[in-house]
Amino acid sequence: MKIRPISFESLVQELADRLADERAGASLRVAVDGPAAASPERLADALVDPLRVRGRPALPIRTTDFLRPASLRYEFGRTSPDAFYTDWLDEAGLRREVLEPAVATGRILPTLWNARTDRSSRADYVDLPAGAVLLVSGTFLLGGGLPFDLTVHLALSPAALARRTDPADAWTLPAFARYADEVAPATFADVVVRMDDPRHPALVEPDERA
Repeated sequence: MKIRPISFESLVQELADRLADERAGASLRVAVDGPAAASPERLADALVDPLRVRGRPALPIRTTDFLRPASLRYEFGRTSPDAFYTDWLDEAGLRREVLEPAVATGRILPTLWNARTDRSSRADYVDLPAGAVLLVSGTFLLGGGLPFDLTVHLALSPAALARRTDPADAWTLPAFARYADEVAPATFADVVVRMDDPRHPALVEPDERA
């Protein structure tokens, strides 16, 4: 397996080049998948301006705005790793309001649920420009059949994940171990980035991955 060290800035530029060339003229649905310790939303946000410069308007979507109500997330307790893995993300809502209409109608809902108030976000629908790139960032996005056109997985070793996870969130670690074991996203994502050290990411070269 060939690992190529790369700066974060160069990673953003290389990804922007690739995304700009995908499905020219049509909407592109991109998953930026990874644990909070890998900051997938940081990468998604960083891609917006470079994509715009390349002629592709981009809209970041965060899965934290598509969580299920607290009564469902916490049905088995606030620190259940199994519930965190299977019950927190409203996959049906993300599919219904973002991923499917992005290509069917071009009219999406950028946020669905405000987890802080535990109420609907009451967001307005947004009409996507031609060729828009949706950058959906969050955890556990792969392996469940969500209709993405291109997938990016930010990978951490178990040791790095444990080290970089807030101690208050250590209860989530078994969920990530289960994801790695059952889904193994690093084996099939279109782009895999090692993020053990956020200052020194590394690309897993696609033609070298097993």
